[in-house]
Amino acid sequence: MSEVDIKNIGLKVGLEIHQQLDTKKKLFCDCTPIEEEEFSRKFSRKLRAAKSELGKIDPAALFESTKSKTIVYYANPKSSCLVEEDEEPPHSLDIDAKNIALLISSALKSKIFSEIHVMRKTVIDGSNTTGFQRTMLVSQGGHIEVNGKKVGVQSICLEEDAGKLVKDEGNHRFFSLDRLGVPLVEIALDPVEGDPKFVKDIALTLGRLLRVTKKVMRGIGTIRQDVNISVEGGGVIEVKGVQQLDQLEKIIEFEAKRQHGLKLISKKIMDTGFTEIDRKDDVFDITEIMKECNSKIIKKSLEKQHKIFAIKISKLKGLLGFEPYSDIRLGKEIGQLVRFFGIGGVFHSDELPNYGIEDNDIKLVVEKIQTEENDAFLIIAGEKISVGFAIDSIINRIKLAKDGPPAETRAATQNGDTVFLRPRPGASRMYPETDIPTVKVTSNELEEANSKVPKSWEESIKELERKYQINNQLAEQIFDSEYFEIFENICSTKQNSPNFVVSILCSTITNLERKGLDSKLLDNEQIMKTFELLEQNKINKESIEIIFEQIMSKKADNVLQALEKASITQLTDEELDKILDEIIQKNLEKVNEEQMRALSGLMGIAMKQVRGKASGKIINQKLKDKIQKILN
Repeated sequence: MSEVDIKNIGLKVGLEIHQQLDTKKKLFCDCTPIEEEEFSRKFSRKLRAAKSELGKIDPAALFESTKSKTIVYYANPKSSCLVEEDEEPPHSLDIDAKNIALLISSALKSKIFSEIHVMRKTVIDGSNTTGFQRTMLVSQGGHIEVNGKKVGVQSICLEEDAGKLVKDEGNHRFFSLDRLGVPLVEIALDPVEGDPKFVKDIALTLGRLLRVTKKVMRGIGTIRQDVNISVEGGGVIEVKGVQQLDQLEKIIEFEAKRQHGLKLISKKIMDTGFTEIDRKDDVFDITEIMKECNSKIIKKSLEKQHKIFAIKISKLKGLLGFEPYSDIRLGKEIGQLVRFFGIGGVFHSDELPNYGIEDNDIKLVVEKIQTEENDAFLIIAGEKISVGFAIDSIINRIKLAKDGPPAETRAATQNGDTVFLRPRPGASRMYPETDIPTVKVTSNELEEANSKVPKSWEESIKELERKYQINNQLAEQIFDSEYFEIFENICSTKQNSPNFVVSILCSTITNLERKGLDSKLLDNEQIMKTFELLEQNKINKESIEIIFEQIMSKKADNVLQALEKASITQLTDEELDKILDEIIQKNLEKVNEEQMRALSGLMGIAMKQVRGKASGKIINQKLKDKIQKILN
């Protein structure tokens, strides 16, 4: 199997950036968007697809409604109110969010409309209690410069963020409302010729432009990329929820391989003369003949009194398992599709006998459905209603396979692959919001936005280097991190070395994360408190890592608890001298042999033993003096 040649498959990639705004309140109410762990309210809803004013049902909404899920919502009065619960109309639009959207539009030289209309965008996966998301088009056009090239801006919208998915179990899906209604800016860019590295640079440049405004939220989950990807002759695939830039490159590479692979599969299907599957004549109930089958999945289905069906697919023998590239198969695409109906899996004839389905079972199925030599078949088991929807989706998906990759919405996975989510939404998804009047944009507001366009990212970095006397690498590192605001707060007292603060916030915390510890447990209040104790000489620099480790590993809830649990108390001069003398006595031979070179080894032993109870600078000086004394 060859590798895909990305340069020659007509790959196009368009980015959509969703950035949370730092307004300290939600878009249509006064709630503060704090992420909570405990929820005092819980309620459930069932959402269904409804027709638009034109009498059409959106395909994405229809697909979601076939899953027939009950949505359970967790709410906390600290972070949500009756507006999020859809029990009260939205309040007026937050002016700060509007002004930030105007500022970002001005920074991207985008043409701002004099009137902004609030629209409803149908969303019935449960992430919005209303069944829609409020969104408004603020501006169109403009560009961003990346590596000397201009990348066009299609549109800039101001909209509400969705609820946070807590878990998805069986027929229930659970969301928390603390994130619902947080103001977001959505920036859609023109598609570019597919170079994954260049697309990553675009996302990085745009992210930096947003951060320079100092009006946006920072950290994982506050900025998300949706990527529209297509290859020549294929539909546009939207990949949702890419949170990290490193993931972005992998996803584009994977989608290029998957989509071009499906294009190659479609050519083979066309060569076979395949027409389509007839729902009436090609679908068979095989529940009775599978009763002796040894497959665990089939046995489990029979125990639950589910139905088992076979779908006959004329002329496609060998094509469900055909792999133009590693792990790209039509059979895998169908397997992902049926999971969304709560069905554990689907077996296709190219992979059988396997999974407990034996030759005898296959023989019975073939006799029942009367396949010919070049025919393929699928076996699917599940609850009668959901399996019916799944069969319709499979028939449609195989029909679309003749034309290459179909337009659909997919979700990004952590390892850089994508999985099927739902069909692409249609034009009937958007309609006017009747509860909110038109929002005017005055000439004064436009002038204000233009006058506040911030310096470029490069200028901001140079300013940081000058202000805090740090090198370029550290300035970039702290500015791009989620800890920039707290860095400025810590360094405002002039008592802490900016170099040391960057090292703690960027390197120490990252190293602890690599050990599997959770940085979300370490909030800004605890970081600030730690540096205050350092300024008051109540702890030394070496204690900071121990404190953070205690909090990030859930051993302590706050700094004072961490000090207590890790027994971080400052050693007196006498206590420290006693420990260092003992270390030197145990390593006297090493001192006599290596002389002053023994210092670094002894320093390592001492730091481990004293851990956080004395300053490294003092330990180093004391050891130096003690070794010198012995040598003299």
